[in-house]
Amino acid sequence: MKVEEVELRRIRLPLVTPFTTSFGTEADRDILLVKVTGPDAEGWGECVALAEPVYSSEYVDGAADVIRRHLLPRLFALSDPAARFVGPALADVKGHPMAKAALEMALLDAELRIAGMTFGAYLGAVRGRVPAGVSVGIMASVPQLLDAVDAYLEQGYLRVKLKIQPGWDVEPVQAVRERFGDGLALQVDANTAYTLADARHLARLDPFDMLLIEQPLAEDDLAGHATLAKQLRTPICLDESITSARAAAEALARGACAVVNIKAGRVGGYLEARRVHDVCAASGVPVWCGGMLETGLGRAANVALAALPNFSLPGDTSASDRYWRHDITVPFILNEGHLAVPTGPGLGVAPDPDALAESTTSSERLRWGTSG
Repeated sequence: MKVEEVELRRIRLPLVTPFTTSFGTEADRDILLVKVTGPDAEGWGECVALAEPVYSSEYVDGAADVIRRHLLPRLFALSDPAARFVGPALADVKGHPMAKAALEMALLDAELRIAGMTFGAYLGAVRGRVPAGVSVGIMASVPQLLDAVDAYLEQGYLRVKLKIQPGWDVEPVQAVRERFGDGLALQVDANTAYTLADARHLARLDPFDMLLIEQPLAEDDLAGHATLAKQLRTPICLDESITSARAAAEALARGACAVVNIKAGRVGGYLEARRVHDVCAASGVPVWCGGMLETGLGRAANVALAALPNFSLPGDTSASDRYWRHDITVPFILNEGHLAVPTGPGLGVAPDPDALAESTTSSERLRWGTSG
């Protein structure tokens, strides 16, 4: 693998509708893309950091800065910048997994394009399509929520996830269950909005027979989650707490969760995401693929990851039109509740030049071996 240039490109895409969680509302996405170019191929990576450090400590301006000032110089020092060397080469830079994941993704995309191998085949995919779930944000009213869920089910989504927070939990879940029946695969996501003192209140969700409750407590509170798990019938799934395969192993050993959400950006890349998958599979714990409002680039990688054997629950791998009126790649389209795993080399998709130009807000090119 030879690299001649790295481009850091910022794009802005408006969401179809604002997306509200317990930590805020997004109306558009400021996204950092990484492009690596060599004599034989180019590769694309997508950084999933949000504009503000509310989901995690990372944010998009910080990700661009750490890539430019600290991560790229370390990669420039490698004689062989293969994706498998990214993790070890960047290990002395503490944190910043989303920035590291974007670089690894771009290099892996380029490598696989040269090798003529798909992202899915490299990771170990066993399916040609994956079941798609949809994440539904906090809304202004229960009737508005019910209309939104109805529309998504009409489109064919196989699982519904409701974002919850104190004051928006039991009532909307009950309304959705009563409206759409016991056959609906339903789960909720708290994004760390509760404390262990809310255990009795959260137990009021048990009668609704949900697949899971995702990350109810703070990301560093494994002990609290283990205690809460003994008080709830609804299985606990961890998201923000799972930052690596080692963190996943510790969470499972402590009984803090029965399901794991895997997000490649959160754990530092798709190679570590595969290791998280393997740790959970060895323990008989199911996993599913989370989403961070990715463009078609990140969605392509996520769909390939979700095709691994232990991804036994539908993920947040929604179609492109769930979020974007115009994606920057060929759109992912829902077909009988599933998304197809790309079959082309590398990610199997690439940005459309016109869509990319229209959405770009800034671009910076660095020759391999130089610093910004």
